Parts: sequence; C-alpha cells; structure tokens
Amino acid sequence: MSQRPRFRRVLLKLSGEALGGKRSYGIDPGTVGEIAGQIAEVHQLGVDLAVVVGGGNIFRGAEAAAMGMERTNADYMGMLATVINALALQHALEKTGLVTRVQSAIHMAELCEPYIRRRAIRHMEKRRVVIFAGGTGNPYFTTDTTASLRAVEVGCECILKATNVDGVYTADPREDSSAKFIDRLTYIEVLNRQLTVMDTTAISLCMDNNLPIIVFNLRKQGNIRRVVMGEEVGTLVAAGA
Repeated sequence: MSQRPRFRRVLLKLSGEALGGKRSYGIDPGTVGEIAGQIAEVHQLGVDLAVVVGGGNIFRGAEAAAMGMERTNADYMGMLATVINALALQHALEKTGLVTRVQSAIHMAELCEPYIRRRAIRHMEKRRVVIFAGGTGNPYFTTDTTASLRAVEVGCECILKATNVDGVYTADPREDSSAKFIDRLTYIEVLNRQLTVMDTTAISLCMDNNLPIIVFNLRKQGNIRRVVMGEEVGTLVAAGA
C-alpha cells in the first residue's frame, strides 16, 4: 500500500453527539481532545482539512419544531449550537499545535470569521484547519447539507462522514442483530433505499458533483488516518461504487 495519502483535501463531518462522548448532553472535553488528536495525525500527513460539526448534543432544531416550536426559529437555535461546538473543537485542536480558523455562516465577528469561500481556501493552502459553523446560514437545511456544500465549494476530494458504527448497514445494528454491513453503495442506491447516510439534499449535491462519501466509525482510534491513507474502512458511497 502506498505511504502517501489517498486524498489531498478532505472534509470531516462530525455530529454534535460525537463531541458529547458518553454524555447525554453537552461537550466532553476528553472526547473532543481524542478527536483533535486524530485530526492532528492526519494533518501531519500533509492533508488539507476542513471540518463541519453538528449541534445535536446541545440543541436539535428539527426535534424542537416537532414539539411545536416555529421551525425557522428552532433551526437558527441549532445553528448557534454548532458555533459552540466549533469553538470547543478549535480549542482542542490548537492545544495539539494546529492553527485553526472557525468560519460561521452567521456573522459573529467577536467569535469567529464570516464564511468567505476564497478565505477558507487560502487558510487551507496555508495549512490551517478550517471549521465551518452556523450551518448554511439558512433554516430547513441540515449540517449534512452544509458538509456537502462546503466540500464542493472549497474543492475537497471526499467527505469523511464520522459515525458511531462501522459504516452503513441494512438496518441499525444496535437495534437489529440481523443487520448486514454494506461496503459500497451508489448515490442512487442510498436515495432509493432511503438509507440514513446523509439527508437526501446532501446526497443529491454529492451525486451532482461526483463527490465521494466514506462513512466510518470515529470511535476506533486512528480510523480517520486509515481512511485518508486509502485503507478499506467503512462504507464508500460514490458514482461507480
């Protein structure tokens, strides 16, 4: 196997729950530190990194809307939660020695930069890790869609979709012992089978731009590096999968 990374520029999609570790709510500093260590390991390989983080460990707009809150307001609250998570991840990454920038789709000049595509690309060219916060800046769009949009905008070669299982299964393996692991899927298969890889808008955007997605288990130490190096880890979603 080649010792050179398979990808030169990637976007890592983290759920808010990933930063919470075993907690039911909030941020676990130890878990965030472990994730930061994995990201730093990949950065040392010479790979340009962007990160999109969700906010579900703090607030879920869709769930609040389902309970009666006005959807637009609920989604904006969820976007604010992603900024909190982005700042926590930034702190952990900078403790490892990485230079980072948080860019938010919602302007918060005292906390982070506004999202500007050319500036984000320039940061990565200067070997800075860019964390995209605030979703797309619009309600009704998930952070999965944010990940697809930003990855396309800044020229990423792949989305690394971090989960707490080994990849995509025919059913939730934590609830169904007969669930079977799927190592390769096309975008159309994901859409037709309604598999919960990413939401349909995110998958469609990746399909339109031929952007592969690799779904993998973040909880296995070193998996981000393995994926970037081209090892067969997780599930590949691509045009010719």
